[in-house]
Amino acid sequence: MYEHLEDRQLVPLARRDHRAYEALMRRHLPRMHAVACGIVGESNAEDVLQEVLWSTYRNLKHFRGDAEFSTWLYRITMNACYQALRKPQAEVTPLEDLDPPSLENVAHRAEQNQMRELIEEGLQSLPAEQREAFSLREFLDMEYQQIAEVLGVQLGTVKSRINRAKQALKTFLLQRGVQP
Repeated sequence: MYEHLEDRQLVPLARRDHRAYEALMRRHLPRMHAVACGIVGESNAEDVLQEVLWSTYRNLKHFRGDAEFSTWLYRITMNACYQALRKPQAEVTPLEDLDPPSLENVAHRAEQNQMRELIEEGLQSLPAEQREAFSLREFLDMEYQQIAEVLGVQLGTVKSRINRAKQALKTFLLQRGVQP
């Protein structure tokens, strides 16, 4: 019903119609999830997204439209991520499929999980500024200028942070035996 509308058209409707709000959030949820996974890891991303959805719903009436809605939304997402990182984390073990998988699938899944865990560990080892710039670029495929707007920094700063993050991740992975 609302999917054909652009964000700038949908935001005023979303302030008074929950279906418009849901359409707006559905549009951005996959990218918000990617940012949250990149910053807090997959195991904490769902909790962060719940906070983002609640915060966005409460504060949509305050969105002035000075920036693009997506810029505002990603800033809220990153703030929720950093708030989650400051909280002590409980150990969470994800539930696996109950059907016994084939041996090939187990080996493949184990390799994928190991690589994902290494990448998450590598991302967590980055300074926050590098991690957020890298996440916005790599997980959301944002343009450098848009990242600069989201982060409130100069374009050159974004480029530098992303370059440093890539180099640090490459070094991190090489030290753990991952070959390009």
